[in-house]
Amino acid sequence: MNVKRRTFLSHLTGLALYSVAQSLHARATPPQSLGPFYPLKIPLDSNADLTFVEGSDGVATGEVTNLFGRVIDSNGVVIPDAQIEIWQCDAFGAYHHPHAGGGIDPFFQGYGATISDAQGRYRFRTIKPVTYPGRAPHIHMKITAGTRELVTQIYVRGEPANDRDFLLGAIKNSEARNSLIIPFERNSSGAPDELDAVFNPVLKA
Repeated sequence: MNVKRRTFLSHLTGLALYSVAQSLHARATPPQSLGPFYPLKIPLDSNADLTFVEGSDGVATGEVTNLFGRVIDSNGVVIPDAQIEIWQCDAFGAYHHPHAGGGIDPFFQGYGATISDAQGRYRFRTIKPVTYPGRAPHIHMKITAGTRELVTQIYVRGEPANDRDFLLGAIKNSEARNSLIIPFERNSSGAPDELDAVFNPVLKA
């Protein structure tokens, strides 16, 4: 197994993740469209590290990002054992999907999935999203918890294209819209060349 991937996986269990306050009435995360590039077939290599493809010798192009947070419901109750899926285009603006040409970066996984732990926490290793034709940079996320499901998208705080994105702009409530826009920041205590992004999705109770 690749050394970077082995190190990443070994840190998942003991990592101290951001702890979200247990609000009694948290606003449910606004849903967004699934989009046309959700995998037609879940790839064999679909774990939480999107920066490396099993069996390859390289790593993904782009700014490596640790995307993590906690899944809760609108009553502030943590949700364990939820399936969290993400997918996004590679650093060249291409999705790894047959309807999008199959992607450009052979070392970027394009899709990943994980399960929230007993405290509702999850973590992915991916890249900072880049502009896709007609869209602001974004990461798709789908959460399945029993009979509940949330499909949404995550955007980059400070990205000028956010103001022109038709899907993001369709959310008229500014608080709800801003809940999908998060900072991608360097963590001085972590790897100096990596970013951290915290997203705490809230499902309806």
